Amino acid sequence: MDAREQRGIIIAAMVKLNRTKEGWLVPSQTCAKVYTVDPVAGKCTCPDHQEAGYKCKHLYAVEITIKREVSADGKTITETQSITFTEERKYTQNWEAYNEAQRVEKSRFQVLLHELCKGVQEPPASAGKRGPKPHTYRDSIFAMTFKVYCGFSTRRSSTDFAEAHEKGFTSRLIPGMKVCQFHENPAFTPILQALIAQSALPLRAVESQFAIDSSGFSGCRFDRWFEEKHGGEKVHRAEHTWVKAHVACGTKTQIVTAAVVLEKNSADCPQFSGLSKATAQGFRIGEMSADKAYLSGENVDAIFGLGGVPFIAPKTNTTGGIGGLFEKMFHYFQYRREEFMQHYHRRSNIESCFSMLKRKFGDSCRSKCDTAMKNEVLSKLLAHNLCVLIQEQHELGIDPVFWQEDKTVAALPMKA
Repeated sequence: MDAREQRGIIIAAMVKLNRTKEGWLVPSQTCAKVYTVDPVAGKCTCPDHQEAGYKCKHLYAVEITIKREVSADGKTITETQSITFTEERKYTQNWEAYNEAQRVEKSRFQVLLHELCKGVQEPPASAGKRGPKPHTYRDSIFAMTFKVYCGFSTRRSSTDFAEAHEKGFTSRLIPGMKVCQFHENPAFTPILQALIAQSALPLRAVESQFAIDSSGFSGCRFDRWFEEKHGGEKVHRAEHTWVKAHVACGTKTQIVTAAVVLEKNSADCPQFSGLSKATAQGFRIGEMSADKAYLSGENVDAIFGLGGVPFIAPKTNTTGGIGGLFEKMFHYFQYRREEFMQHYHRRSNIESCFSMLKRKFGDSCRSKCDTAMKNEVLSKLLAHNLCVLIQEQHELGIDPVFWQEDKTVAALPMKA
């Protein structure tokens, strides 16, 4: 008896199931949803059955309910069944290491960020240019990321920047309002992407299984337009602007190995290959998992080409008809489904990554223009990586080293 059948017996014993014309109604055990079960067709509307095709606990519960015999007076005859429950696996938290990491996080964050920014290559100085000397790229990146970490507005961040300057983390005192201009500079976008990848490298010995997904970050600006309805009536519409972060992360520590932030309607599937190749530059890819939005023959070939094994969920109408490596992955899913899904469900860790990120640094942007919103989200991802490193430094005893003497992140020319 597997775990789903065990849970089905519990549902049938504790919950009254109602039969309707559409099918049997079975309430969820984890939320307020009610799923519809068709026992004849063997179908259920729950995510477990829809996504993986498993015979879910709701189907088991309905079958058990139907098998019950009812006496002439309408009373249910009691059935005696023996149930063997499997032992639940428990994951313990190293609270001593966690507490110590949280206690020193802010001071350690500045040290790691300062060390990471040392690898940013400054642009060539403009000959004969007059006026105030611009802030260095290193100071700018430090200020952008530290502001996101602290979570304050630009004005209230001035105190943090002053203290950072006193400790020697910036070469000049940075006014809080100056960070808005830093975020609006498109030259910082590729530098932030490179620093995110570089900040993940200290965990290259730990991570070999990765997942790819995307998530949106809303802005504070509204897009407004008019729609003409029937009869010539014009209706005003408005919605929040937002950007979408496409991310690859390790499934053990939730460290972000590659990221790109695009406009809100950007498709998921085309970003898979680029994120995988960027991850492979610093890590050995053993497995790469993603949901069905990333399913394509090109993406499957890309992971096999990098020496890894793809675990991408097939769609309901997927076949192995295109042949090649895609067909092999599909046959693996068809004939060894439970084993396949155990690997595939490691992608749930990227949901944990986004949850950690948004809970700590917010799920929205203070910036208004598109470039600033993208840079702000990239700064959040970089801050997340540094916090993960601080935690793993206490749990695993690693000593993060970001740069060799011959490695730097080249800066793009400053745009006017």
